[in-house]
Amino acid sequence: MALSLAISPCPNDTFVFHALVHGLVPGAPAVDVTYADVDVTNTAAERGAYDLVKVSYAALPWLLDDYHLLPCGGALGRGCGPLVLTRDDRAGNADLTGATVAVPGDRTTAYLLFRLWSAQRPPARIEVVPFHEIMPGVAAGRYDAGLVIHEARFTYPRHGLTALVDLGEWWEADTGLPIPLGAILARRGAVDPAEATGWIRDSVRRAWADPAGTDDYVLAHAQEMERDVVDRHIALYVNEFTAELGAEGQAAVDALLGRASAAGLTPQISSSRATAWTS
Repeated sequence: MALSLAISPCPNDTFVFHALVHGLVPGAPAVDVTYADVDVTNTAAERGAYDLVKVSYAALPWLLDDYHLLPCGGALGRGCGPLVLTRDDRAGNADLTGATVAVPGDRTTAYLLFRLWSAQRPPARIEVVPFHEIMPGVAAGRYDAGLVIHEARFTYPRHGLTALVDLGEWWEADTGLPIPLGAILARRGAVDPAEATGWIRDSVRRAWADPAGTDDYVLAHAQEMERDVVDRHIALYVNEFTAELGAEGQAAVDALLGRASAAGLTPQISSSRATAWTS
């Protein structure tokens, strides 16, 4: 029976999972893949819908009773944080009191970071908006500001927008840690976490060894991104933490979930549940 896998269509995910999806990892099972934005996979994982699934680190408190956190395959790093964008006429005004802010999902890491950053000056209204509608909506004046991730780091000036704050820079300055964005989970009782870790690490290494071999697959799912944006996206989000979360990556996860719990934004979870599986 095929393994069910849910990832985003973003270049970092398709690059990482290319070999696994295409049967190029020795000993790995066949994979039945679903592509969906992370706000969709966060919700689906609560139903136990997939054997392997990419979710937001912010969603872990609702998921770890049913899933193992794997130490590879996810998105975590430096200089890759979400941005709060606004029009030029609001540039420099970091006080969003009274503002309407568009966000890509209510259990995304981006939104959790935004809530931590804006705790002393929360906006008047939050609207959950499909990611591709956020920048056009801010530019058109439907929202006062928008929270964006991934390739928007490279394309927001085209919409006439200004970065009000880089939440990754804010997080790194405040904690000294990388920013944990997306995690890979393996469903308890359905997938052996040791085997899944091995498959994913093999898939990552094969992509690094032959990046050109992933091109057709990555570009087919890249939602009309230019090749230069795709390459920059992969270079930023696929890094040493993708192959091994490690002690520094785990410390970042612990810091994010600890701060969120202390602020009453997420349920508290035991440290053993929040620790990535290791052999």
